[in-house]
Amino acid sequence: MRLRKGVEVLLEVALGVFLIAMVLGQILGQPVLLGFVTTGSMQPTLEPGDGFVAIPADLAGSVEEGDVVTFRAEEIQGGGLTTHRVVDKTDRGYITRGDNNPFTDQDGDEPPVTDAQIVAVAWQPGGEVVAVPGVGTLVNGVRDSLTWVQQRAASIFGARSLLGTQGLAYLLLAVSVCAYVIDLLLNGNRDRGQRDTSRDTGTSVRLLIGIFAAAIVLSATATMVAPAGPQEFGVVSAEFDSPGPRVIEQGTTESTQYRLGNGGYIPVVTYFEPATDGIAVEPNETVIPARSTVNATLSLTAPSETGYYRQFVVEHRYLLVLPQSTIRSLYLVHPWLPIITIDALLGGSFYLLGMALVDTGRVRARSRDSPSQFRRLLARLR
Repeated sequence: MRLRKGVEVLLEVALGVFLIAMVLGQILGQPVLLGFVTTGSMQPTLEPGDGFVAIPADLAGSVEEGDVVTFRAEEIQGGGLTTHRVVDKTDRGYITRGDNNPFTDQDGDEPPVTDAQIVAVAWQPGGEVVAVPGVGTLVNGVRDSLTWVQQRAASIFGARSLLGTQGLAYLLLAVSVCAYVIDLLLNGNRDRGQRDTSRDTGTSVRLLIGIFAAAIVLSATATMVAPAGPQEFGVVSAEFDSPGPRVIEQGTTESTQYRLGNGGYIPVVTYFEPATDGIAVEPNETVIPARSTVNATLSLTAPSETGYYRQFVVEHRYLLVLPQSTIRSLYLVHPWLPIITIDALLGGSFYLLGMALVDTGRVRARSRDSPSQFRRLLARLR
């Protein structure tokens, strides 16, 4: 009996992690835990619709020849996320090719891929990519459903803020609140007249509080990650100065104003990290107050050889809910560490508060004898 309950709990957790990873991937616009392909360019390694375990580029380490990477393409199929294999390395970037393609991406119009463009690396134990069939079909179905709900909600309420990545986070938060309130009301009516004095908390309340906490984490993560990431600036190194946009005399530096905005209700702190030579943003650390903009200075240096060059600077953005000095210390250890800490603070605080209310009796919980919706579903299937 205990073994069966343990398996059910593990299935619930696995399902929750999988759904959160899919939704978070859609919010951030990049694979989280799982990536997938939609075309046959990677056959026979990955069939259309196959998924794979995606390791974030910041954690994967240096990219080597033979790695399968997901990168933000500029020209392939109009631009966007592309998953291909690295077949060579050059001074200007990586040469990539789909396993089923006769030519490299750079034989076409795609420039060499830089580290700043790579968002994930496929896990290849023993040198082979682990394919997970059907992930792409499922993710596309979830994405289309979420997009339809967002469009309908924006139309009903007349709020364009419900569209896009931020809107998706707001929508998930609202759905979680509604589900939580409805569950409490239904359980309160059902148990009226036969109150249980026990403070034993059941799976239902823990699960709902956990979902609500996860929605808060998703919303916070989207706020920090969606507007940040690599920013690209094209520079033409010319023999003489020109009034054209970013046409700079070779070997010289030009500076321009770089505006930073924060449309949220919580101040954020940003950090800039050059991903290529010849680019810098000052000040490197900037606080942007709530619903306001600040100006920084972007400096671009043209290489000594003439030609067109792509320069990247990576922006990291964090909610200012911790002391700025603490965020800076965490950032210096690893750029992801402030995000993990802030998410844990926000999500963990809400979860602990919710469970504390359950323990004090201010929030009613189902008895452990009352099966969860997931367990009822398993019972029907047996």
